[in-house]
Amino acid sequence: MSAIPVTIGRRMPLPAASADLGAFEGTAPVAAIGAPLVDTHGRVHRDLRISLTDRCSLRCTYCMPEQGNEWLAKTSILTLDEIVRIARVAAADGITTFRLTGGEPLLRTDIVEVVRRLAAITGPDGRPVEIAMTTNGIRLPELLPGLVEAGLTRLNISIDTLRRDRFHALTRRDRLDDVLDGIAAAGASGLRPLKLNAVAMRDVNDDELVDLVEFATGHDAQMRFIEQMPLDAGHTWDRSRMVTQDEILTALSARWTLTPVPGRGGAPAARWTLDGGPHTVGVIASVTAPFCGDCERVRLTADGQLRNCLFSTTEYDLLPILRAGGDDGEVDGMLRSCVHGKLPGHAINDPSFLQPARGMNAIGG
Repeated sequence: MSAIPVTIGRRMPLPAASADLGAFEGTAPVAAIGAPLVDTHGRVHRDLRISLTDRCSLRCTYCMPEQGNEWLAKTSILTLDEIVRIARVAAADGITTFRLTGGEPLLRTDIVEVVRRLAAITGPDGRPVEIAMTTNGIRLPELLPGLVEAGLTRLNISIDTLRRDRFHALTRRDRLDDVLDGIAAAGASGLRPLKLNAVAMRDVNDDELVDLVEFATGHDAQMRFIEQMPLDAGHTWDRSRMVTQDEILTALSARWTLTPVPGRGGAPAARWTLDGGPHTVGVIASVTAPFCGDCERVRLTADGQLRNCLFSTTEYDLLPILRAGGDDGEVDGMLRSCVHGKLPGHAINDPSFLQPARGMNAIGG
């Protein structure tokens, strides 16, 4: 497997500090650092997803091929100082949550220090930002105490099946026990809410939906099912293999009375209480019930590209600013250009939809 620099999508022009940013295609009007990040559809952005690496300890079939991955070159991966610099500007612009993703974020050797440095950032109101993480859980038993001490506040852990044979087939690795140990460590940590994520797939794990919810509630966690999205690196997504939100709710309704939880806001998951609570289940229905109208997320890839949507085919390149002496005003300008260029929705159901060239591991969850 080779390690080569990868640029996917379109590099937007670098805005000079004194230039009229509105003169560039897709860029935002000039605004001072500290103004909210608002797109042309009125959505205020408060969540920055930060991918720390494109590497992963698993090879999930819906995300990565088993072999032949072309990894990002180490020289193109953002350093800790570069991540913190972007995060400080983003927090000044109203970002209140940083979610650390990958690949697998726990593979980053400086992960505890990443959390510590980001957790020290405060917003304009003086409040500290919230640090969340999405992980496969494999290294949690050894790293979680340090992560909590450093300031980690929330965890999402991926677990698509409880069956060893299926786990091996799905992830191409025999690591189920390690994931279960990570979930147990998270359950004992006191970090709440604790969320477990599963991609629902037809004839793969759709007969385990009830079992997964019962497993989650046993760990005081919320189970969240995700409709399979066209984000695999091999571009093999097949809509017929996707289990829809309606199918998921039908299966769960045979076991529990489901009651919708109001007040979803910009959260990706719609939630339902189980038999009146206290436990809930969530569904992220990006395909059949998209929530684009309330999306408040922007993404930063491990190699310094800003993305305003998981399915975007355009990226906004921060590396020239970071590594050629650009100032924070230019970082802010690129953030605003990215948000300003955000479309009203991802158009998965449109015949003209094009799957992004990057797989999920290279975009960040």
